[in-house]
Amino acid sequence: MHHSIRNKLALVPLALVLITPVARGGEADALPPAVRNANAQLLSQFFAQSVGASPAVLEYRRKLAEYQAARAAFDAEAGAYWSQISEKRKGRNAKRRSGQQVTLDDYVLEHPPLYNGPKKPVNPEPEETPDRPAKKPIPVVADFLRAAQELYQFTPQRPASEIEFKRAYARYALASGLTREQAVRVYSFETGGTGNHDVQAGIEHGGKRAISTAMGYNQLLTTNSVELLAEQGHELIRALSEKVARTSGPARHALEHKLVVLKKMVAHAKSVPDTWSEHEKIGNTAQGWAMHAMVLDIDIGPMLQTHKLLTSVLFARAKGYSRPLTAAELEMMNLTGDGTGLDMVTMPQAMREQVPTSNFFQRGGYERNPVAIRHNTVAKLLAVTDDRMDANSSKPGAREMAASF
Repeated sequence: MHHSIRNKLALVPLALVLITPVARGGEADALPPAVRNANAQLLSQFFAQSVGASPAVLEYRRKLAEYQAARAAFDAEAGAYWSQISEKRKGRNAKRRSGQQVTLDDYVLEHPPLYNGPKKPVNPEPEETPDRPAKKPIPVVADFLRAAQELYQFTPQRPASEIEFKRAYARYALASGLTREQAVRVYSFETGGTGNHDVQAGIEHGGKRAISTAMGYNQLLTTNSVELLAEQGHELIRALSEKVARTSGPARHALEHKLVVLKKMVAHAKSVPDTWSEHEKIGNTAQGWAMHAMVLDIDIGPMLQTHKLLTSVLFARAKGYSRPLTAAELEMMNLTGDGTGLDMVTMPQAMREQVPTSNFFQRGGYERNPVAIRHNTVAKLLAVTDDRMDANSSKPGAREMAASF
């Protein structure tokens, strides 16, 4: 039975505690001196701040106290909820490691609390705001290309046309085991059905500012590129070596140089422990930017795009999930990570209808994700993903991608 967390929590507003006498008559003398002194100081500050204050300031302080009390109550409730989410996740992982069946009881079946109290009021008096360090600009294609040239004396070979890149991607994807439906529909979801091989998150559909380093048909981050070079580098080197062997003349010399650069990048990517955090550190440096430039290369880019999805397919297969992944299921693994995504994918439909999406998020990520909040069960999230794929698959880029297969 799933008892409501909400019924277990109560909070007395802090402002009331501060201004309510703690004892009457001689009882006050029974309090320790330190407590009496602290209470007296707080009360003194409260009344001192109110003396001579304008009505606007007094109203602001009243609303601020209401906001702080409401926010504290919400944070206590939300903290308890997300702690339960974490504990359930640990339990599911332990069950899977020991080969036990995961059931509905292994998930939190309530939806998370969402703050709907008063907004933080605006102070009518000027406040000093600490100077914040300027945010580092997000690197863009020009930065990736410059880093590749400076660090590896290499410029990725760009396609003569977009259809050339799509055909190269289609050939490698099919040969590696991705289906046409998976590739086309994930592309439709990730790029809106119109993205080119160099499309970057934020600089699309009229956008002018990059919002992340996510780039290409399957929106690889710099960390993805570093990780794929580290983990799939042997396969990339093998495939490019075979192409070198089939090529002659000046084209072969260019490919040989590319192969030398690829081997250096793979060695650099493998030089750190194989963890996301270590790959992320490289991804945030010029060396990681140079590796990310390979997403743009006509030979390496299609392989990186393919392996971004193929690793999820192989992960599911290795875990005993033999049924082909739908495009929406593959996208869940692409977005949330293989382990978390497979948790959703392997769930029977009846459970998908009941299990909230919050079970697969950290608190901060969930509260910033309006899609997961609105479509708040696994079934609804997969359905809206399919709907978006349907809508975008009719757009020009998606139709061209489909024709490439």
